[in-house]
Amino acid sequence: MQEFINSFADFITGMGLFAMTWQMYVMWGVVLVLLFFGVVKQFEPLLLVPIAFGALIANIPDNGMVITQAQREVVSISDDHKVQTAVINDVGFISGTAAPYKDSSPSMQDTTALSPEERAKYEAAMAAPMQVEPLQDEHGRFVKGAVKVTGQTPQKFMIIGFNSGLFDFLGQGIKCEIFPALIFMGVGALTDFGPLLASPKALLLGAAAQGGVAFTFLAAMALGFSKGEASAIGIIGGADGPTSIFLASKLAPHLLGAIAVAAYTYMALVPLIQPPFMKLFTTEKQRRIKMQSLRQVSRGEKLFFCFVVTILTILICPDAAPLLGMLMLGNFLRECKVTERLVSCAQNELMNITTILLGVSVGLTMQGGRFLQVETLLIIGLGVVAFAVATVCGLLCAQLMNLVPGWSKHPVNPLIGSAGVSAVPMAARVSHNVGQQADRTNFLLMHAMGPNVAGVIGTAVIAGYYITTLSGH
Repeated sequence: MQEFINSFADFITGMGLFAMTWQMYVMWGVVLVLLFFGVVKQFEPLLLVPIAFGALIANIPDNGMVITQAQREVVSISDDHKVQTAVINDVGFISGTAAPYKDSSPSMQDTTALSPEERAKYEAAMAAPMQVEPLQDEHGRFVKGAVKVTGQTPQKFMIIGFNSGLFDFLGQGIKCEIFPALIFMGVGALTDFGPLLASPKALLLGAAAQGGVAFTFLAAMALGFSKGEASAIGIIGGADGPTSIFLASKLAPHLLGAIAVAAYTYMALVPLIQPPFMKLFTTEKQRRIKMQSLRQVSRGEKLFFCFVVTILTILICPDAAPLLGMLMLGNFLRECKVTERLVSCAQNELMNITTILLGVSVGLTMQGGRFLQVETLLIIGLGVVAFAVATVCGLLCAQLMNLVPGWSKHPVNPLIGSAGVSAVPMAARVSHNVGQQADRTNFLLMHAMGPNVAGVIGTAVIAGYYITTLSGH
């Protein structure tokens, strides 16, 4: 009877209810807000719903499904055949042992007495002299599962294990650049680059909208964020969720949850955020401007464009290759007209699976202890600034283009400048809708798709530039 009572008591005390913290309860409220926007208001439901549910799972005490202290066991083998073992987690070394490597260890040069498996392990461990220490970032925080190799005495190490939970493995899709790249391939397969090729000056509008990225980078720096953090926050102004996640995972992984939520939430709110600025910075007459019909772009032009852009952008900015390479691959599959099955997969099954895994993985980073910080509120505020500045820069650039001799004969409706933010195709639809409010016979959708696509390319290039220049800062 006593044994039953003890086991029942262990069951009760082992309940997650007793491990709840106030941060977790607050995060439940955040989850409800995200579900309200996603389910009730239908703002980007395909992403906000998985993100919200991932955040809910991350804020319920579990039994290993989500590991917050993923451990990596490191074995250091010294010249006297002693093994120093240390387990590293978020906090640093948490245990260490010493033991003989083998009772009858051979000499450092003689490995014939070992089995093939032991010999391979031993030779890998003996590859280079080194000493293992936990790795810290520029803020003094220990980097999860990472080690720094230093030392004066010859020592060897090898990683022999990685203990983690289910969702930690799913999260590797972000850390290894898989999910954002697959999303870009789907976007490429869904997007027609014809409007951009028919009106190449749309590239200027896409570039101008990146002013929001630059302005927010400087604003974040002024508020005390590091260069890497500021770049990841600023990219929110590009209105490109996958690029925001890609850059944050590289330069500010501890801010990934806040940046991703801000980026996707504001992408969903584009129809609410942009129109007030579009009407404030344009006149009724400008919004009524009707643009000439775009010329037909041949399939050969589109294929050549994908080929050339892939080469040039990756040569200029190699760190943008995972995004731009997959974007152009998706579009090449679409335009070559001989890979219908692959295009269908990229547009549907693969895109849907990746969206679910990406959303849940982002949500799992939103643990209360990390998410409920003052910097999260600053990121959300800076996200609004980034969107607003990007929209205004695009509008003003379009108006300046109308002052250029030669271009003024065929004026640009400034509203399409706001589509330079790369929320494809939502920003283009907003430009079209605001234009139709001024004149029901004005059709701007295809014209706005040019700056929209240019914005996608521009934001990815900027992200690659930040990674190249700011890695290690």
